[in-house]
Amino acid sequence: MNNLNRNNLLKDLEVGKRVAGTVKSFQPYGAFIELENGLVGLAHIEDLSVARIRTPAERLKLGQKIDIVVKSINKEEGRVILSYKEIFGSWEENAKKFEQGTKVKGIIKETEKNKNGIFVELTPNLVGMAEYQEGLEYGKEVDVYIKKIDTDKKKVKLVIL
Repeated sequence: MNNLNRNNLLKDLEVGKRVAGTVKSFQPYGAFIELENGLVGLAHIEDLSVARIRTPAERLKLGQKIDIVVKSINKEEGRVILSYKEIFGSWEENAKKFEQGTKVKGIIKETEKNKNGIFVELTPNLVGMAEYQEGLEYGKEVDVYIKKIDTDKKKVKLVIL
């Protein structure tokens, strides 16, 4: 694609705009998404999920049609940076789907022992913290009890059952 054509396509994009695209390829640092207008943008791994993920393939599949948000545009370099995690709603919107004192399913997103505990994903944009337990495997589904939802601190405290 020549620079003039690319600049014309970039002109139609706006930061914060939701656009459609197709997942084209993965790299350890993110996913390349071809937008409907033919431009290819990059969604860095940290922009694919609020939960820590090891690879873009944990969130996306090659050839998948997705909606994605334009995070930034560098017209001089002709680069578009995209973000997928905004598609799943805010922390508050996701937290409203859960109630303190209930049992739900979650996915282990960290198996390293740290001072705070381990992260468990409840939805793609909501992660809670549980006490560390031996033998937990990254990516495995577990039953958790929602001990506390702190909307002021945007934290969810969990107990692995």
